[in-house]
Amino acid sequence: MKAWSGLILSAVLAATSASAQTPPPPGSAEALPNMAARLRDRALSGSGAYDILESLTTEVGPRVAGTPAYGRAKDWAIAKMTALGFKNVHAEPFAMPVAWTQGVETAEVTAPFPQPMVITGLGRSVATPPEGIEAEVVLFPTMEALQAAPPDSLKGKIAVLTEKMGGVESATGYGAANRWRRRGPVEAGKKGAAGFLIRSLATNDNRAPHSGALNYDDDAPKIPSAALSGADADQLERMAKRGKPIRVHFTLRPTLTPNATTWNVVGEIPGASSPDEVVLVSGHLDSWGLGTGAIDDGAGVAITLAAAHLAGERHPRRTIRMVMWGAEELDYAGDAYAKTHAGDLSKIVVAGESDNGAQHNVAFGMPAGAADLPAVKTLADVLAPLSVKFNADPVRAGGDDVGKLAPLGVPQLSLRQENSHYFDIHHSAEDTLDKVDPVEMDKAAAAWAATIYVIAESGVDFRKAAPPPAKK
Repeated sequence: MKAWSGLILSAVLAATSASAQTPPPPGSAEALPNMAARLRDRALSGSGAYDILESLTTEVGPRVAGTPAYGRAKDWAIAKMTALGFKNVHAEPFAMPVAWTQGVETAEVTAPFPQPMVITGLGRSVATPPEGIEAEVVLFPTMEALQAAPPDSLKGKIAVLTEKMGGVESATGYGAANRWRRRGPVEAGKKGAAGFLIRSLATNDNRAPHSGALNYDDDAPKIPSAALSGADADQLERMAKRGKPIRVHFTLRPTLTPNATTWNVVGEIPGASSPDEVVLVSGHLDSWGLGTGAIDDGAGVAITLAAAHLAGERHPRRTIRMVMWGAEELDYAGDAYAKTHAGDLSKIVVAGESDNGAQHNVAFGMPAGAADLPAVKTLADVLAPLSVKFNADPVRAGGDDVGKLAPLGVPQLSLRQENSHYFDIHHSAEDTLDKVDPVEMDKAAAAWAATIYVIAESGVDFRKAAPPPAKK
């Protein structure tokens, strides 16, 4: 009898052990976190994101919107998504008011201490005459000082804004400095300046200047404008302390192509049971022409593409839509997508964009009212081993491009990355593949893959979770 009892007990224990190791059936309460955790770990062991980025930066290189190089990037994107098994892969053309590419860019101090400087044009800048422009410079230590300059006080001169951009979290970080770059040429032009130079927006002071867009006003003079390397901005400030007038000569000969065509590139992994509900993830395919656009934003494209592919292999209920934006740097892609998809934006469950480098994620955020949703709590548990914490502040814009969809009612998500050195190289010739760590990319892809899967499989409705609009 004791022998039979022992055999029965052993059988029961064996059955219990086998049951504990068997994956829970789809649809069960345990299936979602377990599957998301497996997906996370699968990405950590090799997501394929780095290989995608290596392919893009090697086979295409820099990808300025509206140029033949971007046309090659569009073809690359279609081929890559098709090879990964995405469906409905297509390019959505749209017109840009102007495509802008760098040309000849030279600068030098001609007096009192002649020497070369390093500049790069700001996106949309008009050209100088072929011979360039030469004039006395007026240095401004802050944007406020430039704005306070008297009317016509800069007539025939070159305005130089030397204010240094602060760290990522500082009051003078990129959010503020981006406004200096975009508005500086307008302010200088209104004061009569013949040209504008701005200290490169960067968190280091090397001699690789960083480009970036400017925004002209229709009612203000459009003057040639460029970014000056941090080292050269410092040099001008030292010269100014000698008390002698400083003269600078610079030449910008960009190519401006009006009414150029570019493309958003789209592909999908259809949902298993709710294909009309869409989880939109994205990165921007265009870049500036200085480096190869590795961290800005080839990495974002590669991370979200790899993550969407891995999540799609688990056949979640909802459709996963990958969008590669065609003109983020010049601000046109999100609006173009919103116009093209005006009739089906209500089907987008949530939209997110990876555009903050190639490092691991540190936090995730969700739309208003989502903090207490079971799916969000599940995701917090799944991302905790990656040291990705939930930020309870509602996400208003999940990126420059998807943010254009927010006013139209599309819920936004954010996966913030470690970016303490991102602004050392973005928009510059230093933005190349050698700055990227494949392991870090796998960590980012793991966070995105788990996030995509949980939202696509859970059925969470962020629109219902959002609080009603405040009464006016």
